[in-house]
Amino acid sequence: MPMNRVFDRLIAAQARWARPLGDFNHRWLAALFRPVPAIADLLHGRWLGHPLHSVLTDAPIGIMFMLVVLDLIRQPIAADLTLVFGILTMLAAAVTGAADYSQTDGTPRERATVHSTLMVAALLVYAGSLALRAGAGPDGERGVAIGLSVVGFVILAAGAYVGGQVVYLFGNMVSRHAFRGSSAKWIALEPAELDEHGGIPEGRPVKGRLGINALALVRHGDRILAVHDECAHAGEPLSGGSVDDGTITCPWHGSRFRLSDGRVVRGPSVYDQPVYDVRRRDGGGWEARRRSP
Repeated sequence: MPMNRVFDRLIAAQARWARPLGDFNHRWLAALFRPVPAIADLLHGRWLGHPLHSVLTDAPIGIMFMLVVLDLIRQPIAADLTLVFGILTMLAAAVTGAADYSQTDGTPRERATVHSTLMVAALLVYAGSLALRAGAGPDGERGVAIGLSVVGFVILAAGAYVGGQVVYLFGNMVSRHAFRGSSAKWIALEPAELDEHGGIPEGRPVKGRLGINALALVRHGDRILAVHDECAHAGEPLSGGSVDDGTITCPWHGSRFRLSDGRVVRGPSVYDQPVYDVRRRDGGGWEARRRSP
């Protein structure tokens, strides 16, 4: 049996404890970040246009690997400083991960719970190693401390594997529109709902069909604004959200996008929304095409 299947079964078996623990953690983290959306956006990475957690997670893995190397070549002072720096980067990655975790649902949340539990365990092991190193000094007996660092790195690698599943297997914090191209061709647009005059209702989102794509349509006077209906963050339908001051808000996690250009103005999404041009067709009805990014 391929190793990935063995790992997948082992990780999936943790759902019995990961699901209730994840639900509990999600409640208090969501309550923590909800009153401070600006801080949450900072930690999500909206300002960067890229998830901040994934930027930071590479640092502790590389640093802690260097720690193993420094211990092997017997450089105690350099190893101790590396360990301190590695713990600090783990804490920074944990804070950004907690912000993303507060907006994660379903099976990805279960896997993220396993991931975070392993990372906390690794952090505690590294903290124990640091305490032993501090007590022994550079010339003292460091065998147990070094052994703990190796154990910590194994746990860290396991946590990174599960974290990779959250992203690459379940697509958490990955743009839902990464492979959606643009076309100069105008296609017939079919609104799912019309008002009593046969037009698109004004001031609220209406779902529309554009070939294989679904759009969220908002009419302002004679102008029809349109973005892709699937939210870039987690795929929720924006047509079920609300419109306010030229923006549309996702009904699931609260991401907000400008209707005029699809720009994300509030997370947890860190990606913009595809936007479409809409015009009247000769003979009645509407047609649309995706605007080039």
